[in-house]
Amino acid sequence: MNCTISSGFLPGRNPLEIRKIGFRYNFVDGFVQFSQRAGGKRCIRCVRSCLVTDAEDFEVGRFIGSYGFMNVTSYSSLNRGGFSGGGLYQMEASYSTEDIERLKVQDVGEGQVKIRLYEGRISKGPIRGTRVIFKVYPGLRAGGVEADMMAANEVNCHAFLQGKSGVSQNIQILLGGFETKTGEQWLAFRNDGIYSAADYSKITSEDIFKYRNEVGQISWNPMVWEEKMRRRRKFVLKLLYGAMSGLDFLHSNERLHQSIGPASVVLNTVMEKDVNYLVPRLRDLAFSVDIRYSSFDTSPGMLSEGLWRRASAAGTLTLLEKRAFGIADDIFEAGLLFLYMSFLPFCEAGAVDGLSLQRLFEGTFQLDLEAAREYCLEDDRLREAVKFLDLGNRAGWELLQAMLNPDYRQRPTASAVLSHRFMTSTAL
Repeated sequence: MNCTISSGFLPGRNPLEIRKIGFRYNFVDGFVQFSQRAGGKRCIRCVRSCLVTDAEDFEVGRFIGSYGFMNVTSYSSLNRGGFSGGGLYQMEASYSTEDIERLKVQDVGEGQVKIRLYEGRISKGPIRGTRVIFKVYPGLRAGGVEADMMAANEVNCHAFLQGKSGVSQNIQILLGGFETKTGEQWLAFRNDGIYSAADYSKITSEDIFKYRNEVGQISWNPMVWEEKMRRRRKFVLKLLYGAMSGLDFLHSNERLHQSIGPASVVLNTVMEKDVNYLVPRLRDLAFSVDIRYSSFDTSPGMLSEGLWRRASAAGTLTLLEKRAFGIADDIFEAGLLFLYMSFLPFCEAGAVDGLSLQRLFEGTFQLDLEAAREYCLEDDRLREAVKFLDLGNRAGWELLQAMLNPDYRQRPTASAVLSHRFMTSTAL
C-alpha cells in the first residue's frame, strides 16, 4: 500500500469542489431510496437505513493509501467441478505486471478502478465527531461505468445489511456518502481501524526477519521465540474466525462477498498483545451478489455475470444449485485467505508472497495439500507455517483442504468452518 501523509483536517468543501448529491437519496417511510443519475442504468432499490448524505457534514483528513483490483476471468489449470476463477481479487498498487504474470491463469487484467482512502470525520449532526474512513471511487472518466456500478452496489449492500436486526460486528459500517463535481463517489465508513490483514502480515513478516537477523544473532532465546509464535497463532486464529463470522452473516442474509482477500479484512489493532480486543471486519462489498430467489428474476448485472457463467460451466441447472455454487465460490476465496494468513505472518519477509503461494498450491500441487505440506517441511523458512497448520493433529490442513476442494459441492459452509475444531481454539 502506498501511503502519503498530509497534516490537519480540511473543510469538506475544499479542495474537493463537492456537490451534495451523487446518488439520489430520498427518505420515504423510514426507507432510503437509491435512484439512478441521469443517463445511468441503475434501478431503484429501497433499503432500511439512515445515512449522512450532505457533503458539508463531513471533513476530510489525510490520505491513507490506495489499491486496485485485478480481474481473473479464467484459469488454465484445475478446471474441475467449479473451480473459482471469475472473481475480482484485490491487489496492492505495488504489485508489478511481472507478479501478475506469475499466476498460472488466462485472461488476467488489472482493472481500471483505483480506490483511494482518506481519514475524516463527521462535523455536523447527531453523530458529530465520529471518525470515518472515506473510500473514494473514481469518476466516470477515470473509472468508467464499472466504478459507478461498484459504488452503487456497495452502498446498496451495506444499507440492506444495516437494515437487518442484529448487525454483525464483523462487517464494516457505512455511515453515508456524497459525490464530487468530477463524479467521484465518496463513501464514508466508520473508522474501526486503518490496517488490513495484508498490513498485519507485512508487519509480522518483517518482524520475523528482524528478529532472526538482528536480535537472534545477539541473544537467541527459544522460549521467547515460542511465546512470540504462540501469541501470533492466537491472533491469526481470531482474525480468521472474525472474517468467517462476517462471511457467515452475509450468507445468512443471502449475500455473497465475491472479493475476499487479506486487503478486504480491516483490523482495529495489529498489536498481538491486544488480541482480546481484536475485531476483524469485512469490507469491500462492491462485488457483493444478491442470491435471494427473487433476484434471479432479473438478468445478471455486469459485476455478477462472470459468477453465473462459471456456475453454468460447472453444471448447475436449478436456482438452488446456482446459489450453492455462489456460496461455495466465496468459501474457496476464504480458503485462499486462510492459506495466506497461515503462511505470511509466520514467514520472514521475502520468503513467500501471496501470488507465489497461490501459484504453488493451485498450480504446482493441484491443491494436493498433503504433497504441499511435504514440500514446505523441506524449507526451514516455512517451518512455523507448517507448525501452525499442524495444530490439533493437522486440523489446519484438514480445514484448508475442505475449503479448497475442487468440487464446489464438497466445500463446507461458513457456519461449518466456524465450528471446525481448528477454529474453536481447541487446536491451541
